[in-house]
Amino acid sequence: MCYTVSDYLDQSPNAHARARLALGAGRTVTIWENDDARILYDKPIGHTFSLYLRGGTGTKRLDAGGVSGWPGAICVLPEGQISDWEITSPFRFLHLVLPDEPLRASFSRIHDRDARYFDLAEVMYDDAPTMMGPLVRLVEAAKTSNVLLADSAIAELIHQLPDQPVILKGGLSTRQLRQVDEWIEANLASSIRLADLAAQTDLSEFHFHRMFRTSRGTSPHKWVLMRRLEAAKRQLAGCDSLASIATNCGFSCQSHFTRLFKADIGTTPAKYRVAMRSDG
Repeated sequence: MCYTVSDYLDQSPNAHARARLALGAGRTVTIWENDDARILYDKPIGHTFSLYLRGGTGTKRLDAGGVSGWPGAICVLPEGQISDWEITSPFRFLHLVLPDEPLRASFSRIHDRDARYFDLAEVMYDDAPTMMGPLVRLVEAAKTSNVLLADSAIAELIHQLPDQPVILKGGLSTRQLRQVDEWIEANLASSIRLADLAAQTDLSEFHFHRMFRTSRGTSPHKWVLMRRLEAAKRQLAGCDSLASIATNCGFSCQSHFTRLFKADIGTTPAKYRVAMRSDG
């Protein structure tokens, strides 16, 4: 059975979640307190970003020479990274868990690059100033259950992630990817089929699906859904009804829109709109 780091902590007797915000698509933000524990993360699923909020000098990474943390320290554990921890004094910390596929797809969208440029390196107790701001905002988001704040903080965090130099083989070209994206944006209100997308690249449906997943890190279906939801979030800033936004963004009805929005964003469109207006 596969576990996230949150699953491991939920099973630890001295770990307590003081605030937790589920953001849909397997993304979670949790503020933890822990003390007097030994935890082995055995190839957890999802990438984990952590920020020590209080204490941490009694928290040691045993498989990394027994180095200890401190308040303000940042760690990044890529998916599948084994790590062995000993906690000998109370401390409070933030965990952000992002599943691999949504993170790669978001990296590709936010950076407008092939997903294979994504490279999340392990970070072991660093100041990491580019990550500090977004992670601090996630603390506030978890405390106040503010999905909008968390949404924007995660987008900023992903924007700050570096890429890796790679020699790309296979996949779709930059021109093809942008052509597909432009077609999607122009046809969001319509039913979009795999054949429609493949036609933009003169590839067979099977070949297009495989090459697209290689380049974007996710399937065409999930990519289109992500683009629909991003368009819906922009339109929620306006005054159109939820039914109109659902139609404009290609959802079959308002209830279909609400169900998929909540599953991927962590809240309903109506609540997201209220948060946008309060934030503005």
